[in-house]
Order: sequence, then C-alpha cells, then structure tokens
Amino acid sequence: MRDFVFENSTKVFFGRGCVERYLGALLKEYGETVLLVYGGGSIKGNGVYDQVMSILASAGKRVVEFHGVMPNPTYTKVLEGVDLARRERVSLVLAVGGGSVMDCGKAIALAVPYDGDVWEGFWAKKGEVRHQPLPLGVIVTMCGTGSECNGGAVVTNEAVKIKTDRDYPQCNPRFALMDPTYTLSVPRNQMLYGGFDALSHIMETYFSGPDEENVSDDIAEALMRGVIRDLRAAAHDPLDYNARSNLMWESTMAENRIIKLGKRTDFQCHQMEHQLGAYTDCNHGAGLAVLHPVYYRHIFQDGLAKFKRFAENVWGISGEGKTDEETARAGIDALEDFILEIGLPVTLRELGVDENTDLKAIADSCGIVPGSYKKLTQEEILGIFRECY
Repeated sequence: MRDFVFENSTKVFFGRGCVERYLGALLKEYGETVLLVYGGGSIKGNGVYDQVMSILASAGKRVVEFHGVMPNPTYTKVLEGVDLARRERVSLVLAVGGGSVMDCGKAIALAVPYDGDVWEGFWAKKGEVRHQPLPLGVIVTMCGTGSECNGGAVVTNEAVKIKTDRDYPQCNPRFALMDPTYTLSVPRNQMLYGGFDALSHIMETYFSGPDEENVSDDIAEALMRGVIRDLRAAAHDPLDYNARSNLMWESTMAENRIIKLGKRTDFQCHQMEHQLGAYTDCNHGAGLAVLHPVYYRHIFQDGLAKFKRFAENVWGISGEGKTDEETARAGIDALEDFILEIGLPVTLRELGVDENTDLKAIADSCGIVPGSYKKLTQEEILGIFRECY
C-alpha cells in the first residue's frame, strides 16, 4: 500500500433512539445559542423537528433556525447562513438532514470565524484552514453522501456555474447521530439516489491505483457487494430496517476516508456530474447512475485488471472461457443492469436535459482529475455526455 496519514475526529452514535439518548448530554459541551440548519421542512412532517426542538429546549439552548437548504446548496445560501450565525453569535451549528444540509452546515461553520472570501479561500481552490471553525454536530436523516464522517462539503457557486467539493479535516462534525429509523420516511426514489451515490463513492475510490492486492480494495469490494444487496432489499421493501441500517453505515464507510487510504482515487465521474448539476440542478445520485456505465466503457481498457476483478469479486461473474476484456465488459454490463433493475435513470433526457442544454459548455467546464486510469479530454467528456443523452 502507498503511504498515508489517517484522521477522523467525528464521534458517531448509531442506532434506534440515539438522538433521544445522547443529544442532550452532547449539548452540554457547547454554548447557549444553536444554529439549527435544515432543508425544505420534511423534518417537521416526520416528527424529527419536534423531537430535536424538545431536546434543545430541555438543554436550555436558544435556537436560531436556518431552513430552506436546497438539494444542491448554493454559495448564496451559505452566505445567508453565515450572516445569520454571526448576527446571533451562534456557538454550535446543528445540521439536521441529508448530505446537502450537512454540507451547508460545514460551509457555514468554516466561514463564520473567517475574515475573507470563503469561496476564494476554500472552494475555488484548495485552501489551508488556519482558524478554528465553529463546532458542528449532525443528525442524519438521509444516507448516501457520507458527509457525516468527513470534512467534505459540496457547494455550487451559481454566479460562475461551478459546483465543487473540498474536504477539510477541521470541518469534520464533532458528533454524528445516526438513527436508521429517521431514513424510513425518505421517498423511495430519494433513497435509491442516495444509495447509488454511496456505491459511486466506493467505485470512484476502487477504480484507481494501486492495483496490487491491498486492504482498501478488499474493503471496497465487500462494501460494494453490501450496497448492491441492501439497495435491492430496500427497493423491494423500503421499510426493511436491516437493509436501511446497513445502507446508512455503508454510506458512511464509503466516505469516512478508510477505503481511500493508500489509494489515488478517481472521481472524474463525480466531477462531470457536479458540472452537470451546476448547469441543470439535476439530482446528484441520478446523474451518477446515468454517467457511470458509459464513463467506464471509455476507460476500462486502461484499468483492465481492476475492472476484471470488479466483475469477478463484486458481481460473481466467472472469467472462465472469456478474455479479460470480455469479463471486464460483463462487469460494466452488470452494473448497468442493476441500475435498470432498481429503477434509476439511464439517460440524460430522464434528468430533464433537452436540446436546449449546452452540453459543450458543461463539458468544457469540467476539471480533469489526476487519479483516473485514463486522462480524459474535454472532447471525450462531451462525447460521454452525448452518448448518455
């Protein structure tokens, strides 16, 4: 394995009733005023809001609500939260929701104590965090991004049409409360999108060097098999607690940095989808489902041994009587068949992309990542978008 330094400072509380059992005690470590960050209001319909507010009241906290965080949080929304947090002298950011809410909470926590342009300092390019962000805690209501156990946040600057992800260990939540029952009210299609996002995170790490036997790839294969199994079960029965609890932890394991240890990582497909989302505001997991099989058919010959291993060890495809190329292609076909099986989209048209969408502008805006088996050009990215159309 390649050399690495590992850090993950988030303390996780996982299981039924964990919010009721632990949140009150955790709040004692922080000051009086809590910024409660959440999305469009679904937590008010499923009872999570009332439960959290009751615990906050019992702990004697003054609550400042910041709601309306959208699925692809914008820089404008982040700045709105920063202004509110500074004005109200917030001492803890508590993000209750899925990945977008957690990401927005991280960006706010990073920006509040920072005297400068947070986009230019930390998102337009990789920055160096030399200040202490506000403390952040998260309560997870939807799984997929793994944002609960890392310092990563995806923010869209709508003015320049750039959607980018940066991971700063200083932005890791201090604590993450993960009750799988909170995810049971998530609509079936959103659950599937989140689950595929988790699978994508694992594949983006797996399909990169090194290719010799290593622990990270071994764990990644087990996680991919688990996500496939549990997504199938949850697609059949969305109230299957075992499947939903497995998906919740699999999503966390995909992005808590463990499987990235010693790996280069790819994330070219994520970069392409981020820009697709910046221009069209399409769902992230749905966009990844459309792009991945086509992208892999463009690069698999440059990582043939790993794609063959993927077919055999993840999908159970025998290589007997097949060339390595045939086995690798069969693995990509199995991935596409799985996407169709669980009802995810397979074309950009299904995401609302039409003839008025400037695919060339989107392709030209995509960054080229260094970890992919094949270094794409903007022309090849445009070709992938057109194949997906």
